[in-house]
Amino acid sequence: MYYCCGITDKGIMPHNEDALLIGENVLTEGSFCQDISEPFIAAVSDGVSGELGGELASKMSLELIRDMHYSGIIRLDIRLHEIHRQLAEYSRQNPENHNMQATLCGIAVDETGGILSFNVGDSRLYRIRQGRISQLSRDQSLVQLLFEEGAITNQQRRTHVHRNIIFPAFGNVNTVPKIDIVSVEGGMEHGDVLLLCTDGISDYLSTLDIEEIMELPKPLPKRLEMLRDEALARGGKDNITAIGIVKC
Repeated sequence: MYYCCGITDKGIMPHNEDALLIGENVLTEGSFCQDISEPFIAAVSDGVSGELGGELASKMSLELIRDMHYSGIIRLDIRLHEIHRQLAEYSRQNPENHNMQATLCGIAVDETGGILSFNVGDSRLYRIRQGRISQLSRDQSLVQLLFEEGAITNQQRRTHVHRNIIFPAFGNVNTVPKIDIVSVEGGMEHGDVLLLCTDGISDYLSTLDIEEIMELPKPLPKRLEMLRDEALARGGKDNITAIGIVKC
């Protein structure tokens, strides 16, 4: 059994292009908590095309993932590529939403407790274990590439002028995205927290900031609210979405 909480907020923006998925529930505004058993998927998505297209891309991608009714017998890579093609085809047939795209970052937990992570774009998956945070996902972005090549520092990565340039995302009509799917090494232990978040948090809070908030002796929903509030207090100009997951 797992305890999952999620929050998604438009912040100072007029629209919320983020969305979250926990089990059978897709949320585009507000907060939600539930106890959930394996198998299930939890994920966050951030629309990248702007205006209504971004809102639709994130919501539709998570609804399609929800409707696959994940279990361990499902080939996640095949299904996610199928969903990408569905989004791209919808975009082609609806010019008002041409090339709508969305980031996607989540976990799929099978019946045995095995965990796969999947990622497209620059939303993130972290694990907090014994007071230490580690990023389990890899950003698919220009600044990540520059950082790995040694051209910029980790601090410069957070403020770089091109930090919002990401590689082809879910739904891109011209290029098939590279969907990173990996087994979460070490899984989840009791006391661990898995955190999924969009860049409305990770662009404004360092991993140390996130670690400090997530280790506070407060209920999980309150800690997610604190992440949101701190990102906004530091000048956050983006939508904000986060999911926290603990093993019961």
